[in-house]
Amino acid sequence: MSFHTIIIVGHLGREPEMRYSPAGQAVTNFNLAANRQFTDSNSQVVKETTWFKISAWGKTAENCNQYLHKGSLVLVEGRLVCDPETGGPRLYSRKDGTPGTAFEVSASTVRFLSSSENHEDESEPAAAGAGGADIPF
Repeated sequence: MSFHTIIIVGHLGREPEMRYSPAGQAVTNFNLAANRQFTDSNSQVVKETTWFKISAWGKTAENCNQYLHKGSLVLVEGRLVCDPETGGPRLYSRKDGTPGTAFEVSASTVRFLSSSENHEDESEPAAAGAGGADIPF
């Protein structure tokens, strides 16, 4: 038996989108930006952003769609969804025809770290304990 999990903390890049599977199960998709800042060997500050495509299912999907907004700070725990052909990130073609890759995560837990009162003020997310809700899969 094998197992893997990934934990990501970041901000939503746009409003979540909810739909229903043919079986009637809710699924909400959103993009999550995880930022990293460090100082390189030349004493230069380097800022990196990695984007993830997140899918939440069932009641978690409904809660994400209802309570999350662009800029919301969340912690997502889940599993990586690999491209079946390559075993790596999903490969796709952009609208301009150039190739692209995407890191996809199927969420098992989404923890809301921004309070509902401050979702419009994206520059100052709430602390983890302030108004956060743990929404299990």
